[in-house]
Amino acid sequence: MEETNQKSIAALILGILSIVIPYIGLVLGIIGIVLGTKGLREIDNHANQTGRGIAVAGRVCSIVGICLQTLLICFVVLGVVLFLTF
Repeated sequence: MEETNQKSIAALILGILSIVIPYIGLVLGIIGIVLGTKGLREIDNHANQTGRGIAVAGRVCSIVGICLQTLLICFVVLGVVLFLTF
């Protein structure tokens, strides 16, 4: 019986959380990418595991979350710098 890889599920959850939770989402996104990559490797090595699409979706959500969090941090820093200079 085929089972879904647990690391791919965790990667998807962390990827979604990295989009939603400000600031901490940067760390969650990095962990999500690592777990998604490990999950893909495990799925490729074991024939009885599924969840390749979930792992890919987790990696994509994690990458999007990291990009959004980076933009958020840049805007906050820019706002603080502009506020303090005027």
